[in-house]
Amino acid sequence: MERAADLMEPIKPKLRGWLHAGMVPASLAAGIVLICLAGTPRAVLACTVYSVTAWLLFGTSAVYHLGTWGPLGEAVLRRLDHANIFLIIAGTCTPLAVLLLSRGQWSFLLWIVWAGAVVGIAFRVLWVGVSRWLYTPCYLALGWAPVRYLPEFLHGGGVAVVCLIVVGGLLYSAGAVVYALQRPDPSPRWFGFHEVFHALTVAAFTAHYIAIFLAAS
Repeated sequence: MERAADLMEPIKPKLRGWLHAGMVPASLAAGIVLICLAGTPRAVLACTVYSVTAWLLFGTSAVYHLGTWGPLGEAVLRRLDHANIFLIIAGTCTPLAVLLLSRGQWSFLLWIVWAGAVVGIAFRVLWVGVSRWLYTPCYLALGWAPVRYLPEFLHGGGVAVVCLIVVGGLLYSAGAVVYALQRPDPSPRWFGFHEVFHALTVAAFTAHYIAIFLAAS
């Protein structure tokens, strides 16, 4: 079972949730731009899926971490917050696959990542007390599932797109490691390990957004 400190940390840093709260309007505007930029109905749908998963991720996280919701509210929001990580992984993969791969390749890849996301969501929702050392590797495994398609991404999108995809993946992975280790924890009163994790997710999202933007342009 997960430690009590994992379920409710004794000190809630004063900046908890504000990074993701700031990303709500930013991701909303960025998503609308991306959807408008998409040139085909299929690309529009793919970019819409990606944008919605981003809005859910940042919006739910902001609500969860900024408020005090009581035991039931905390339990519900925590499940949604963790489930959204699987959604953003699959959502990010969707426009990259659709825009940069052949139909056979992108359909197979999306079946894999969305099936993995559904299984992961069920896992986190039904077993919320599991140790973070067990579920964090699941995020990493699903997030790096498209790595075998990097040559195809390079062919379809170019060096800049692939570099941004890899950088974003490394930043997300670094965030997962920080979350699992709960280190570094620079200022428990203001900006703790969880805020470091959130900062890395914002940086990773930005890298992947630029990659998708370039692919759609």
